[in-house]
Amino acid sequence: LKVIAIDEQLRVIYEDNVHFDKDLPEFKTQGGVYIHGDRLTVTSPVLMWVKALDMILEKMKSSGFNFSQVRALSGAGQQHGSVYWKKGSVQILKNASSELPLHQSLKSCFSVSNSPIWMDSSTASQCSMLEKAVGGAEHLASITGSRAYERFTGNQIAKIYSQNPEVYMQTERISLVSSFAASLFLGAYAPIDYSDGSGMNLLQIWEKVWSASCLDACAPGLEEKLGCPVPSHSVLGPISPYYSQRYGFSPDCKIVAFTGDNPASLAGMRLQEGDIAISLGTSDTLFLWIQEPTPALEGHILCNPVDSQTYMALLCFKNGSLMRERIRDDCASGSWDEFSKALSSTVAGNNGNLGFYFDVMEITPEAVGIHRFNRDNQKVSDFPKEVEIRALIEGQFMAKRIHAEKLG
Repeated sequence: LKVIAIDEQLRVIYEDNVHFDKDLPEFKTQGGVYIHGDRLTVTSPVLMWVKALDMILEKMKSSGFNFSQVRALSGAGQQHGSVYWKKGSVQILKNASSELPLHQSLKSCFSVSNSPIWMDSSTASQCSMLEKAVGGAEHLASITGSRAYERFTGNQIAKIYSQNPEVYMQTERISLVSSFAASLFLGAYAPIDYSDGSGMNLLQIWEKVWSASCLDACAPGLEEKLGCPVPSHSVLGPISPYYSQRYGFSPDCKIVAFTGDNPASLAGMRLQEGDIAISLGTSDTLFLWIQEPTPALEGHILCNPVDSQTYMALLCFKNGSLMRERIRDDCASGSWDEFSKALSSTVAGNNGNLGFYFDVMEITPEAVGIHRFNRDNQKVSDFPKEVEIRALIEGQFMAKRIHAEKLG
């Protein structure tokens, strides 16, 4: 959990973080998560997130941070995670005693104590049922911006409903991680915003309303549990009195809708129409501001967080930096300097040599293995080191371009 405070000139005046594994060892997470025995189910304890918030605010308080100067507060959460509030929790949230840390007041508020998160891939059967219910994967993408994905919230809700209908019935509100965090500050259930809501397989991205056919395919009475979605830049209301009493926030501090981490990156990098950003992480992501998207079976179309009339396209590639690091180790003795020299020593286009590098099953496209082709388009088993390095980089970037063109 990270916090950053900026002034009106956008200068950073405070930064801090809480590391789940290290700072909250009692939850026994690895990388902030639990990977279950089936290797497919991945969850995080909801109370760990609440306790991390308590902890970071206490750290700020003891460092002398002046909360009374905060005019507005917003945030971003990992996309696709979901939180399940038990019936009657909104009263507990609203009336939490400022004498207690929040996690103590909320400890019995969740009908599901371990939240499904973005790494979960245990809902394959729910995905195929959803696609079937609405007339196929392409039709689902044309409604919600994406075909059915195992980590998407609609399919996670469908799994909880089919496995534990009584837990589902005890749930009065379902939040995304982003709207959950906003709810903690608001002292009331915060609505889901359009952008993060587009990562659920439930929102009609053109009309910005929940799709009745998608909701019905997942669980009964779901619309009521989700609330009405709102634009990502909506002011939701003033901060809960809890924070004024406990930390000295001004009662006028505004809570602005929280959104998903990917839309937040588009906003934070100040993308405009026609701009493309590429994040080279463990997974590579490519995202762009787009006026007239064409949803496809690969990639995602989300509502744009900055301008509700436009969209953002998002592509995710699993074989990102880990793949580049492996080729660096194999072909450049583990040195990025050597890797860069080798790359500069070859010509653009690599004399027609082409490679596809997937150590793990790729998302876009669904493929695995290393595939090399020479200038005559014949499959070959290896390349000289510098040819390999260029083939990797060019192959990764050409793939990003081709799939981005498909999304419009």
